[in-house]
Amino acid sequence: MTQTLRAPAFLPLFIAATFFAFPSQGMAQKPVQEQGEKFNTLLYYMNRMYVDSVDLDGLVETAIRGMLEELDPHSVYIPAEDLKQADEPLNGKFEGIGVRFNIMKDTIMVVSTIAGGPSEKLGIMAGDRIVEVDGEVVAGVGIRNKGVMEALKGPKGTHVEVGIRRGRSNDLLNFDIERDKIPIYSVDAHYMVNDRTAYVKINRFSKGTMDELNAALDALKEEGMKDLILDLQGNGGGMLNAAIDMGDEFLAGDRLIVYTDGRSFPREDRVADTEGRFEKGRLVVLVDGSSASASEIVSGAIQDWDRGLIVGRRTFGKGLVQRPVRLPDGSAVRLTVQQYFTPTGRCIQKPYEDGVDAYRREKYERFEKGELTSLDSLDLPDSLKYSTQILNRTVYGGGGILPDVFVPIDTSYNSVYFTDLLRRGLFNRAVLEYVDRNRRRLEKKLADRNDFITNHKLDEELLDGLIALGEEEAIPFVEEDWNASFFAIDLRLKAILARTLFDTTAFYEVFNPINPVYRRALEVLEDGTYKDSGVGQD
Repeated sequence: MTQTLRAPAFLPLFIAATFFAFPSQGMAQKPVQEQGEKFNTLLYYMNRMYVDSVDLDGLVETAIRGMLEELDPHSVYIPAEDLKQADEPLNGKFEGIGVRFNIMKDTIMVVSTIAGGPSEKLGIMAGDRIVEVDGEVVAGVGIRNKGVMEALKGPKGTHVEVGIRRGRSNDLLNFDIERDKIPIYSVDAHYMVNDRTAYVKINRFSKGTMDELNAALDALKEEGMKDLILDLQGNGGGMLNAAIDMGDEFLAGDRLIVYTDGRSFPREDRVADTEGRFEKGRLVVLVDGSSASASEIVSGAIQDWDRGLIVGRRTFGKGLVQRPVRLPDGSAVRLTVQQYFTPTGRCIQKPYEDGVDAYRREKYERFEKGELTSLDSLDLPDSLKYSTQILNRTVYGGGGILPDVFVPIDTSYNSVYFTDLLRRGLFNRAVLEYVDRNRRRLEKKLADRNDFITNHKLDEELLDGLIALGEEEAIPFVEEDWNASFFAIDLRLKAILARTLFDTTAFYEVFNPINPVYRRALEVLEDGTYKDSGVGQD
């Protein structure tokens, strides 16, 4: 049975299987049968006697969700109609036309095409506006994300006709798109930071993650990689097997990567058993409060074996394993059946006794409690202390992976105006509309990727466009805030423009220099911190 993990709310860490059954447990089954009869009797009388008509399907689904919330925050119910979509990020693919989109001004705007997908092959571009689908107008009609998905996704081999407006032209460009299997990529970016240090950004753990990572590592080795910065910031998890394989890529010998244990399932050890591509060389892993589940397995194993340094802030704290159980109507429950433990025996699941709402708020309360600016705010009793396997360094359990090198959140460029623009998604809109107006000029002027990343200065038109969009959204321009946040505003716009014109790797090449966790990782490799820590020496 393949086991998988999933992240906060986001669709929990889980085990990919279909059915499982237990041997008969005699008297243990009697309470289950009695409670089942009690529930069925209640449904019978509600259906027969209640004053109004009764939606039995809705009542049962509400009851299931309520029961699961009483167990833990990551046991979840998935209706039959949502099950396929819920599994897509883990399977690493879906079927459709291969575009990422936003709805802007009541119009479907293509943010980017997916490499190798049918839309890219036909020449559809970022900034294109989809105004018709199969002859039906979809602009200015109040379409929502779900409606776009229903219109554009579909089985491989089926066709959909889209009408597109591009730039300032009023002419409609018609495309007959044959839907295909569309990969959901795990590796957002990989590039050489300098002559010896490589950077890899991973956004999820799915079936295809290791193929992508191995290809990236092979390419980077050819470019001279000696050190690696592995970025798991914001990575909410995914498949357990992918996490184990990734840990195996960095750990030499027969070393324990993770073990799982539960009341009805015996302990199972998962051990490194293949030669990895990067078992030697300096390794730094970047994490934050949204790094969860499979990300915590990888960073926990690297930390426990003193293989590298973890840099950033405390991870989310998800150490529960789910198993899918199919229900008779085609729906499913992802039921928590085990906990996972790092090699030193740490269970990094954070407490959830106060209920689901409090559990989900905890991540955001870390700022209020001061944890994002200082680890001194954390209560770390001796009972949570563990020692790493080789150097006997102190590490902690009890809720998330604490970094070896803490990096406080950077608020130096924050302002209310900047935050309001971000929350409304206006940076993406400003860039897409700017590209839409200037596509030919930009493609000619900015064809040199390296020159763009190193030297390009933004046009005033783009900056003014962002201000104008803010005013359209009732966000008045505040000069003091603009000046305080200008470096971050300018760099974010440039990074999004790089992604629109080139790819996601270009986004991170532009944006990373403003990321304090990334900057600290480079310093750790260059200022003696890594060497002094003693990690990675065996």
